[in-house]
Amino acid sequence: MSEPIKNRYEFILLFDVKDGNPNGDPDAGNLPRIDPETGEGLVTDVCLKRKVRNYVGLVKGEQPPYEIYVKEKAILTLQQKKAYETLSEDEEEGVNKVEQGKAWMCKNFFDIRAFGAVMSLKEFNCGQVRGPVQLTFARSKDRIFTGEHTITRMAVATEAEAEKQKGDNRTMGRKFTVPYALYETHGYISAPLAKQTGFSEEDLELFWNALINMFDHDRSAARGEMAPRKLIVFKHASALGNAPAQKLFELVKVEKNCGDAPPRSFADYTVSINYDVKPEDVEIIEMLEAG
Repeated sequence: MSEPIKNRYEFILLFDVKDGNPNGDPDAGNLPRIDPETGEGLVTDVCLKRKVRNYVGLVKGEQPPYEIYVKEKAILTLQQKKAYETLSEDEEEGVNKVEQGKAWMCKNFFDIRAFGAVMSLKEFNCGQVRGPVQLTFARSKDRIFTGEHTITRMAVATEAEAEKQKGDNRTMGRKFTVPYALYETHGYISAPLAKQTGFSEEDLELFWNALINMFDHDRSAARGEMAPRKLIVFKHASALGNAPAQKLFELVKVEKNCGDAPPRSFADYTVSINYDVKPEDVEIIEMLEAG
């Protein structure tokens, strides 16, 4: 693998949803997540990281150094056991075994190098890793409306249900969708933390590809149509950075252009970047053009 990254980055990802539920809330009957005070939609950072993990696992075939630590039905103790089994064969003398286990896990698991992990389990302890890549909750640019739809299934699950309904095997259900919403999430990538985990230039390129392509491999009836719309990256000239992150995010304006009508497509928004006040030592890279 290549050297750890040497530059600090921030980024803005704009993505939208049409006739789908981008992130259901299990505490609210799987309704789309919202900010109860503003009515704006939310998508958690955990949801977005899950899509990145799934994309990397699909592209790299779950092979080292791109294995995925946190995945569906994984048993984390067994994941960490791999490190101890390997270290027992090639253990470095005089070095704490927890530290060796941590280093092995960072080397072999992409999501640990990127997002970090708490691996201080009682068995096969590999310590804790603070990841260089962090994401915020995504928030919709406007209030969202949640549509509730009654759906009919022309079948039942068991014979007992069929007998109870006397042959009328229809069952009713509910489906919740957002007609349209544009979401914005912010991300941060730390070069000093990347040095600690070994997050490399190759890892970074894979991460950008994951953000651009992850929705194409996460289709389902519940999610409707989801698509990335813009990925704007701020690359600093140094490892510690050359401008405050918030000042860079403020260079990007997303404004509704459809008047009082509710937005129903990405064309109902205008995205602009103020290059006139851009700091000299920060490069702005548009990795995904509006589409």
